[in-house]
Amino acid sequence: MKISEQVAFVTGANRGFGRHLTLELLSRGAKVYAGARNPETIDIPGVTPVKLDITNPQEVAAAAILAKDVTLLINNAGSSTGASLLDDDVEKIHLEFDTHFFGTLSMVRTFAPILEKNGGGSILNVLSALSWFSSGTVGAYSAAKAAEWALTNDLRLNLYPHNIRVAGLHVGFMETDMTSSLEVPKSNPADIAKIAVDGIESGSFEIIADDDSRKIQSGLAGGVPALYPYLS
Repeated sequence: MKISEQVAFVTGANRGFGRHLTLELLSRGAKVYAGARNPETIDIPGVTPVKLDITNPQEVAAAAILAKDVTLLINNAGSSTGASLLDDDVEKIHLEFDTHFFGTLSMVRTFAPILEKNGGGSILNVLSALSWFSSGTVGAYSAAKAAEWALTNDLRLNLYPHNIRVAGLHVGFMETDMTSSLEVPKSNPADIAKIAVDGIESGSFEIIADDDSRKIQSGLAGGVPALYPYLS
């Protein structure tokens, strides 16, 4: 698809990676709806701010009424509680799944008919290298992202006959507010946004954006011994 001809909706667009995605889309000529829980924090000229908490069905429905011309949906909104599956509050685990799995699903179920009515389009789900791998420290996030990966695979098959391509973006740590406390190598989110939009434009179903994601993906075929060698 030609990005310059698309009408995009980006969730979590007010900061971090979502902001960079929005800027990249605008630079290529797309019309962009920018969703955020607090739309007044969106300071990007040329976008249409939309009040949106993807875990709130009423706000998702209202966003769909406003954005009837969307042809490209980017599910970027996320949460990162840092919760352990064993030790932290179950409410934090629910939040991760409500956001990454059920929130993403709610957006797709609501917007897929709009994309189809507009002649088809694309959906990008922003996943993670942790969709495939657990570090043992943020289990709730990893589990929710793994569930979102499975969701992406299923939606890809079911929406393809409706002329809607569903892609997943796998990427490791990026330099954003969410990772500011982590002392690890991080990608430039502006660079990853370019890779993501290039992938959408070329019709890719899976976008592997960095070396960490490629390394983990290559280890999947080797199973537990390849991904977690210290367990052997």
